[in-house]
Amino acid sequence: MKIHAAGENALIVYLGDAPGREVAARVRALVSALPTALGELLVDMIPSYASLLVVYDALATDHMQVRRCIESVALGADNDESSGRCVTLPVYYSEESGADLSAVAARAGLSVSDVIELHCATEYRVYAIGFAPGFAYLGELDERLKTPRLKTPRQRVPRGAVAIADRQTAVYPAVSPGGWNLIGSCPTRMFDPGRDPSMPVAVGDRVRFESVSREEFLRAGGEL
Repeated sequence: MKIHAAGENALIVYLGDAPGREVAARVRALVSALPTALGELLVDMIPSYASLLVVYDALATDHMQVRRCIESVALGADNDESSGRCVTLPVYYSEESGADLSAVAARAGLSVSDVIELHCATEYRVYAIGFAPGFAYLGELDERLKTPRLKTPRQRVPRGAVAIADRQTAVYPAVSPGGWNLIGSCPTRMFDPGRDPSMPVAVGDRVRFESVSREEFLRAGGEL
């Protein structure tokens, strides 16, 4: 673990050199424990793939006190890779809902059913949330499904689109441009500012996908 100053009221904590399940578990453990340890001294936390930005009240504390607190918390944190919530997201896999499903299968030398089975068989870790509110970067995708981003991004990707790129997968939380390969659609809202919490997943959580029929997808609020 490395801790560096990131301004007059923030520290950035590096918990690994590259993203991975173990590093994600360390980030989650620190995010879970720091609010209690720092209390009102904590202003905000911004977790990412292998780091955590900690923003604190500079009028009530300083770098050294916060650094010591982070070091102490990290020593006693639960870094169990199986920790964190496990969230199951339903997906309607089809050419109708995932325009690149057949192309992904052909590139991998697999059948469409194989792609669906492999995508559902993996338990993913939420590595980071970014690009757009609720866009959760999930890894690691099965090596056999590793697919490069599209050479030309789409100008419009529908809300709920389930996509893969390299060894990551994600659900688009809103209509937006995007260059990932679309393989299905999820009816679960990944970002809803009117709800608390506004997102169904957080950094460090675990995610599984479950294949559902077209009818189940539509009943759950899915849109085609």
